[in-house]
Amino acid sequence: MDLHLRVWRQKNSDEPGKFANYELKGVSEDSSFLEMLDILNEQLIEQGDEPVAFDHDCREGICGMCSLVINGMAHGPERATTVCQLHMRHYSDGDTITIEPWRAKPFPVVKDLIVDRTAFDHIIQAGGFITARTGSAQDANQQLISKPIADKAMDAAACIGCGACVAACPNGAAMLFTSAKCSQLNLLPQGQPEKDRRTLAMVKAMDAEGFGNCTNYGECQAVCPKEITLDFIAKMNRDYAGARIRHFFGKAI
Repeated sequence: MDLHLRVWRQKNSDEPGKFANYELKGVSEDSSFLEMLDILNEQLIEQGDEPVAFDHDCREGICGMCSLVINGMAHGPERATTVCQLHMRHYSDGDTITIEPWRAKPFPVVKDLIVDRTAFDHIIQAGGFITARTGSAQDANQQLISKPIADKAMDAAACIGCGACVAACPNGAAMLFTSAKCSQLNLLPQGQPEKDRRTLAMVKAMDAEGFGNCTNYGECQAVCPKEITLDFIAKMNRDYAGARIRHFFGKAI
C-alpha cells in the first residue's frame, strides 16, 4: 500500500517543531506500525535526510516504550494494543496518517517522537517498594492471598508505564498510572506496612511533577493498552483519604 505520512519533527525540547510530509510506497499490510517507520527511516537515510527518532524496545507490547499518538489517538485505533502490536492491515491504500509524540507538560519532547517520561520514574521512586522480606518459595507459600485479591493485584501490575493515559487525558492527569502502581502493592499483605506512606508519597510526587487532576473523563481507561480500569483510581482515592485522616490524628504511617 502507498501512504502519506505527516510526522512531527522537532530537533530538541528548546526548539519549536512542525509536521513534515512523507510519501511511502509499497508498504506491506503485514508490517507492524514500527516496521513501517523503519522503512520510512531507511528511505530517509538513502535520500541523505535525518531519520525520524522514535522510542521502541521489546516490540512485543510489554515494555511501554512505543509512545505515539496516531491520528489523534494514543497507540492508534485498536483497543488494548500498543503501537508495536498495531499492524498496517488496519489502514488502507492512500491513507494519510498523522504521527505525533505524547502531548503533556510533564512529558517534554526530547526529539521528534521521543518524550522524556522521567516524571513516572519519580512517582515510582516515591513509594513503589516494600520492606517485607520476600522472594523465596517458603515465604510465598506462608503468605496466603485469596484469588480475587491476587487477580486484582495482577491486573494493576499489568501497567507498563507507557503514558498513554496521560497523553489521552484532557487534563494531562497521571491518576491511572499512579493508582495502578499504588494498588499492585497496597492490595497485597506484603505491601501493608508502607500502605499509607506509599499512597501519600506517590500522590505528592505526582502533583509535584505537574500532572493535572482527574475529572473522570475516562479517556485514560479507553486508551490503556493493558485495560487498566478506573476502579484503581477510586481505590487510590479511598486509600489516600484514609491515610490523610490517620496522618491528621497522628497515628503511625
